[in-house]
Amino acid sequence: MNVDDILQNPDEHVRFAACLDELQQVSDADEVDLVSRVLTDPDQTMARSAVLRHLDRRAAALHAGPAYEGWARAMTQATIDHPFLAQRLREWSIFRAVTLKMSWQPDDLLASSNWLQLKTAAGTNTEATEILAEAGRTKRIRNTAKTSLNHRSES
Repeated sequence: MNVDDILQNPDEHVRFAACLDELQQVSDADEVDLVSRVLTDPDQTMARSAVLRHLDRRAAALHAGPAYEGWARAMTQATIDHPFLAQRLREWSIFRAVTLKMSWQPDDLLASSNWLQLKTAAGTNTEATEILAEAGRTKRIRNTAKTSLNHRSES
Protein backbone atom coordinates (compact mmCIF):
# COMPACT_ATOMS: atom_id res chain seq x y z
CA MET A 1 0.00 0.00 0.00
CA ASN A 2 1.41 3.42 -0.87
CA VAL A 3 0.80 6.70 0.92
CA ASP A 4 -1.73 7.89 -1.64
CA ASP A 5 -3.81 4.73 -1.03
CA ILE A 6 -3.49 5.23 2.72
CA LEU A 7 -4.73 8.81 2.47
CA GLN A 8 -7.83 7.59 0.58
CA ASN A 9 -8.95 5.32 3.46
CA PRO A 10 -12.00 6.85 5.20
CA ASP A 11 -11.04 5.56 8.68
CA GLU A 12 -8.58 7.93 10.34
CA HIS A 13 -7.45 5.21 12.77
CA VAL A 14 -6.44 2.99 9.88
CA ARG A 15 -4.72 5.93 8.16
CA PHE A 16 -2.93 6.86 11.38
CA ALA A 17 -1.55 3.34 11.88
CA ALA A 18 -0.60 3.04 8.22
CA CYS A 19 1.12 6.45 8.24
CA LEU A 20 3.11 5.51 11.33
CA ASP A 21 4.15 2.29 9.64
CA GLU A 22 5.19 4.09 6.45
CA LEU A 23 7.06 6.78 8.41
CA GLN A 24 8.93 4.15 10.37
CA GLN A 25 10.11 2.46 7.18
CA VAL A 26 10.86 5.51 5.03
CA SER A 27 14.35 5.97 3.65
CA ASP A 28 16.25 9.13 4.53
CA ALA A 29 16.02 10.26 0.91
CA ASP A 30 12.21 9.99 0.87
CA GLU A 31 11.48 11.21 4.41
CA VAL A 32 10.76 14.88 3.63
CA ASP A 33 8.41 13.94 0.78
CA LEU A 34 6.54 11.43 2.92
CA VAL A 35 6.16 13.83 5.86
CA SER A 36 4.87 16.49 3.46
CA ARG A 37 2.35 14.06 1.93
CA VAL A 38 1.12 12.84 5.32
CA LEU A 39 0.52 16.47 6.27
CA THR A 40 -1.88 16.83 3.32
CA ASP A 41 -4.39 14.51 5.01
CA PRO A 42 -7.76 16.24 5.50
CA ASP A 43 -7.76 15.14 9.16
CA GLN A 44 -5.03 17.52 10.26
CA THR A 45 -5.15 16.36 13.88
CA MET A 46 -4.40 12.79 12.80
CA ALA A 47 -1.73 13.87 10.32
CA ARG A 48 0.09 16.12 12.78
CA SER A 49 -0.09 13.44 15.46
CA ALA A 50 1.49 10.85 13.16
CA VAL A 51 4.21 13.26 12.09
CA LEU A 52 4.83 14.32 15.71
CA ARG A 53 5.42 10.71 16.72
CA HIS A 54 7.77 10.32 13.79
CA LEU A 55 9.69 13.50 14.64
CA ASP A 56 10.04 12.47 18.28
CA ARG A 57 11.24 9.00 17.35
CA ARG A 58 13.77 10.27 14.80
CA ALA A 59 15.00 13.17 16.94
CA ALA A 60 15.52 10.84 19.91
CA ALA A 61 17.66 8.61 17.70
CA LEU A 62 19.59 11.42 15.99
CA HIS A 63 19.95 14.27 18.50
CA ALA A 64 23.30 13.17 19.91
CA GLY A 65 24.99 12.82 16.53
CA PRO A 66 26.09 15.03 13.66
CA ALA A 67 23.27 13.92 11.34
CA TYR A 68 20.73 15.72 13.52
CA GLU A 69 21.36 19.23 12.21
CA GLY A 70 20.75 18.45 8.54
CA TRP A 71 17.76 16.30 9.41
CA ALA A 72 16.27 19.04 11.62
CA ARG A 73 16.68 21.64 8.86
CA ALA A 74 14.94 19.38 6.35
CA MET A 75 12.10 18.55 8.75
CA THR A 76 11.69 22.22 9.64
CA GLN A 77 11.08 22.96 5.97
CA ALA A 78 8.62 20.07 5.68
CA THR A 79 6.66 21.26 8.72
CA ILE A 80 6.96 25.03 8.22
CA ASP A 81 3.19 25.47 7.87
CA HIS A 82 2.52 23.56 11.10
CA PRO A 83 3.56 25.72 14.07
CA PHE A 84 3.29 22.99 16.72
CA LEU A 85 5.54 20.62 14.75
CA ALA A 86 8.04 23.39 14.01
CA GLN A 87 8.07 24.28 17.71
CA ARG A 88 8.74 20.65 18.67
CA LEU A 89 11.72 20.60 16.32
CA ARG A 90 13.04 23.84 17.87
CA GLU A 91 12.66 22.27 21.30
CA TRP A 92 14.53 19.14 20.22
CA SER A 93 17.34 21.46 19.15
CA ILE A 94 17.32 23.13 22.58
CA PHE A 95 17.31 19.70 24.24
CA ARG A 96 20.23 18.67 22.05
CA ALA A 97 22.20 21.79 23.00
CA VAL A 98 21.50 21.31 26.70
CA THR A 99 22.25 17.58 26.63
CA LEU A 100 25.48 17.91 24.63
CA LYS A 101 26.54 20.97 26.65
CA MET A 102 26.55 23.18 23.59
CA SER A 103 25.60 26.85 23.69
CA TRP A 104 22.03 27.44 24.87
CA GLN A 105 20.07 30.22 26.51
CA PRO A 106 18.29 29.77 29.87
CA ASP A 107 15.46 32.01 28.62
CA ASP A 108 14.84 29.63 25.71
CA LEU A 109 14.50 26.75 28.15
CA LEU A 110 12.23 28.71 30.50
CA ALA A 111 10.02 29.80 27.59
CA SER A 112 9.73 26.23 26.29
CA SER A 113 6.84 23.81 26.67
CA ASN A 114 6.18 21.63 29.67
CA TRP A 115 7.29 18.69 27.50
CA LEU A 116 10.81 20.06 27.06
CA GLN A 117 11.12 21.37 30.60
CA LEU A 118 10.11 18.01 32.07
CA LYS A 119 12.42 16.11 29.71
CA THR A 120 15.30 18.42 30.62
CA ALA A 121 14.53 18.37 34.36
CA ALA A 122 15.09 14.61 34.35
CA GLY A 123 18.31 14.97 32.35
CA THR A 124 21.96 15.25 33.26
CA ASN A 125 22.81 18.91 32.68
CA THR A 126 23.21 20.32 36.19
CA GLU A 127 22.90 23.97 35.13
CA ALA A 128 19.64 23.34 33.27
CA THR A 129 18.28 21.20 36.10
CA GLU A 130 19.08 23.89 38.68
CA ILE A 131 17.32 26.53 36.57
CA LEU A 132 14.23 24.32 36.28
CA ALA A 133 14.28 23.42 39.98
CA GLU A 134 14.04 27.13 40.73
CA ALA A 135 11.89 28.47 37.89
CA GLY A 136 10.30 25.57 35.99
CA ARG A 137 6.80 26.29 34.74
CA THR A 138 4.95 23.75 36.89
CA LYS A 139 5.30 22.20 40.32
CA ARG A 140 5.88 18.82 38.65
CA ILE A 141 8.79 20.21 36.63
CA ARG A 142 10.34 21.90 39.65
CA ASN A 143 9.94 18.73 41.76
CA THR A 144 11.38 16.51 39.01
CA ALA A 145 14.39 18.81 38.74
CA LYS A 146 14.90 18.88 42.51
CA THR A 147 14.65 15.09 42.69
CA SER A 148 17.14 14.77 39.85
CA LEU A 149 19.58 17.09 41.62
CA ASN A 150 19.15 15.21 44.92
CA HIS A 151 19.89 11.88 43.22
CA ARG A 152 23.07 13.32 41.73
CA SER A 153 24.27 14.69 45.06
CA GLU A 154 23.64 11.31 46.73
CA SER A 155 25.66 9.44 44.10
